Amino acid sequence: MPVGCMTPLSGYVLLELPNTLEIVLVTMADKLSADVFKDEDFECAISELDKPNLEGWEFFVESHGVTIYRLFNESSGLYQYKVFGELDVEPDICAQVYMDLDYRKKWDSYVKELEEKQCEGKHLIYWEVSYPFPLWNRDYIYGRELKIVEKNGLKIWAVMAKSVNTPSVPERSGIVRVDDYLQSAVLCSNGKQGTKAFMHYYDNPKGNIPTWLINWAAKTGVPQFLTMMQAACRDYTKYLESKKGS
Repeated sequence: MPVGCMTPLSGYVLLELPNTLEIVLVTMADKLSADVFKDEDFECAISELDKPNLEGWEFFVESHGVTIYRLFNESSGLYQYKVFGELDVEPDICAQVYMDLDYRKKWDSYVKELEEKQCEGKHLIYWEVSYPFPLWNRDYIYGRELKIVEKNGLKIWAVMAKSVNTPSVPERSGIVRVDDYLQSAVLCSNGKQGTKAFMHYYDNPKGNIPTWLINWAAKTGVPQFLTMMQAACRDYTKYLESKKGS
């Protein structure tokens, strides 16, 4: 799943939502891609933490403390997924690990290439994913925005990501460009020194991959990703210390 890069907080935005006042901090680098997303997108994602909207969704699987629901996309024959679970690490660490590009390259073996790019004045991310032979690798160009929200005394990290078409990063020979991708992730404290998490995810990898294989990979891949990320969170402090010493 593509993710972005944590940068120092340098911008402040106030949003007044129905029945509550939210203080939102937005990283200035991410703000360059903010026109990809609307405030309503963040509101809907954040609301899923306490009031999941599962009308029309079907239960898919529960594994490693993670519950996944899915919704069929008739045009692609694939599913989009909503994921609910908890991690045994603090949400601020989870958010930093989720957003740290360089660190993702250390702990995610599927990452072939992952870097920030400036395209037409926007801050975008390029990600190439390693696929097993004989399948071609996939790559993504996407915009991403992070907001840190204080809502009713609870600090919430919300991230939106979506594929973006840009002539600045042309398709490469031997790599399939994924241009139908979206993801949201919301993190907050579970009240027990851990993280309550929600994710909404969809992409269409295209090519001659059987639909059943893609859906099977989603069933096993999401819990596996969260398990890997949780382990990465536990090692994150050590990683930052090693960077300081290098």
